[in-house]
Amino acid sequence: MIQIAITGCAGFLGSHLTDALLERGYRVVGIDNLSMGKVANIAHNLSNPNFRFFRTDVRDFATLREQVGSSDAIVHLAAYKIPRYGKAIDTLLINSQGCRNVLEIAKETKCKVILASTSDVYGKNPEVPFHEECDLVMGPSTIPRWSYAVSKLFDEHLGLAYQEAYNFPVVILRFFGSYGPRHHLSWWGGPQSVFITQILRNEPVTIHGDGRQKRSFTYVSDTIEGIVAAIESERANGQIFNIGSTQEISILDLAKLIKRLCNTRNRLKIKFVPYSSFSGGRYEDVRRRLPDISKARDVLGVEPKVSLKEGLKITIAWQRKALGIEPKVEKVGAI
Repeated sequence: MIQIAITGCAGFLGSHLTDALLERGYRVVGIDNLSMGKVANIAHNLSNPNFRFFRTDVRDFATLREQVGSSDAIVHLAAYKIPRYGKAIDTLLINSQGCRNVLEIAKETKCKVILASTSDVYGKNPEVPFHEECDLVMGPSTIPRWSYAVSKLFDEHLGLAYQEAYNFPVVILRFFGSYGPRHHLSWWGGPQSVFITQILRNEPVTIHGDGRQKRSFTYVSDTIEGIVAAIESERANGQIFNIGSTQEISILDLAKLIKRLCNTRNRLKIKFVPYSSFSGGRYEDVRRRLPDISKARDVLGVEPKVSLKEGLKITIAWQRKALGIEPKVEKVGAI
């Protein structure tokens, strides 16, 4: 039986990938330090004989090597995200050290590695949609926000360098705005996560900047399909792929759409938050982020199937339950 190791398995994408791989008949070894992931995300799989979970930090090389063992592939999802509110050191060191440890294990075992990267590496490149050979335009080093993109860009270079030097396959996936059930209920999970909670609680929706910045959001099942295809396809080896949706929407329109889908009685309240209010006033945003997915379609045979409206409906229903906020039922008076 083929064994796949997943770092960050108790997180949003990791837990869904665990489900998908077990359903396809793989054996799965899950690694997570539970700093952001939750046991609840994988609890339904803990009794599965084909799943083993280890609470381990990816920076602990000796333990990680012992637990991953002779896996046929490692999907490296564990990461620390954009430091809006500090902790740039964690972003840089967790991401670089964790990636290097995974690659060192693959160097010994010659297993395949799928590295999770991000659309953030395209930086401030204005040429939208982004294709995989686009220039990657970073902002200045004095803006801590770019440390996440730089850490992932370093991971990409390191992965491809290890592949060339030590002859094992590496695939790099640049994710665009994944969302869905089990996403983190904070900015870590994305703006849609925060907006849903605020709207359900009749709180002002906090929009950073002017809200006219545009993004594409990818429902989790479409992201997982891309990861599975990258694992299984030999044609993917040594390649970089955008995994995302081509449906673009402004952040302000996203808030309006979520408000309609939540079907709450109160009007939408918006609170615009200037970038100067966090990261010590040193923050830059990206105006548009949209992928060219022709390469993923041609090589991996995948493209998004779930529309933003469909995906948000499912996500809102899940988030209502997670927050304990059930939809109000209109009372019908006696005739």
